[in-house]
Amino acid sequence: MLIAKNVSEAIEKSSWIRKMFEDGAKLKAEFGAENVCDFSLGNPNLPPPAKFYTVLEKLARDHTPGVHGYMPNAGFQATRDAVAKRIAREQESEISGAHIIMTVGAGGALNAVFRAVLEPGDSILVPKPFFVEYVFYAQNHHGKLVTVATNLDFSLDMSAMEAAIDASTRVVLVNTPNNPTGKIYSSDDLAALGKLLERKSKEFGRPIYLVSDEPYRAVTYDGATVPPIFPVYEASIICSSFSKDLSLAGERIGYIAVNPALEGSPMLVGALTLTNRILGFVNAPALIQRVVAELVDEKVDIDFYKQNRDILCDALNGFGYDCPKPQGAFYLFPKSPIGDDVEFCRELLKENILAVPGAGFHGPGHFRLSYCTSRDTVERSLPGFKRAIDRVLNRTKGS
Repeated sequence: MLIAKNVSEAIEKSSWIRKMFEDGAKLKAEFGAENVCDFSLGNPNLPPPAKFYTVLEKLARDHTPGVHGYMPNAGFQATRDAVAKRIAREQESEISGAHIIMTVGAGGALNAVFRAVLEPGDSILVPKPFFVEYVFYAQNHHGKLVTVATNLDFSLDMSAMEAAIDASTRVVLVNTPNNPTGKIYSSDDLAALGKLLERKSKEFGRPIYLVSDEPYRAVTYDGATVPPIFPVYEASIICSSFSKDLSLAGERIGYIAVNPALEGSPMLVGALTLTNRILGFVNAPALIQRVVAELVDEKVDIDFYKQNRDILCDALNGFGYDCPKPQGAFYLFPKSPIGDDVEFCRELLKENILAVPGAGFHGPGHFRLSYCTSRDTVERSLPGFKRAIDRVLNRTKGS
């Protein structure tokens, strides 16, 4: 075999995603990209804040020898210190730059964490639905991803979580606001989860880490906020990035924040600094580290996303879809009008609308719409959404 068996299997499992993109490419070639309503990718469409360009231009003119060379693998100390100030506010906890590691995006952060704490066969528990790449991140480090059911509103089901934890559990991974649902896990749920993990860690004689993946933390609506995890559980780690709040997804800049209250946290920080290096990342990109150090309090115009959310969600509900308004991120996760969400996404393709089946996120019976797109795309799509649901409901009645 030309490639590794597990990679071949991963390609096969994601073939429906590849097929969707192939179908989308055909539509764009046939009808023109401007005539296809693409809600498939979570690729921020807003420009970075104006200050980004000012800072970037200033730093690009710095000709100091070595300014683009290697730095400590954990990142520039000035950048780590700046991120720590932001984390201290968000987590309502004291934290210094010594507990921050700059990474190649949130994906790089999660891989560095898993490499540092997983033994072969250890399990990572994740509430469903979830970002599909978590499966591959776990496999990268000989871990096993264990999915846990959530309640009907996608809130944490503590009974299901407790039942899933066993001696192999090393990490509980939460993503809040969630991709694909936009759910923000409540402070009560996170506090209850912290108490559960404290009890289970004592029972099994080793810490179970609570890892919170938070790239959408700043993308929230209607006054919603993301509760801190540091005050509710000592063995907690945050993985995040500037991809969504600064629209810098392609620059691949993120960070890990380790709870200073964790006993032995310096050892964990040392391990994460090592894994950040030996996974081949070496260090986060130097120029963008220096840029974001001056932008930690900036963010894009979240109100634009909110308006897209409201237009799309209100219209879909008016057409007969079941589409709750998300609290954060930039995704809708409506119920499919028919049981087969993949089939319904094919129905949307007939209207030149690209959506992602919920099955790909372990959330069958739903479909995901990414509304970080143009207002024109949102408004042009509405008649097609209505025609699609009318068509499938009429067929259902006819049968």
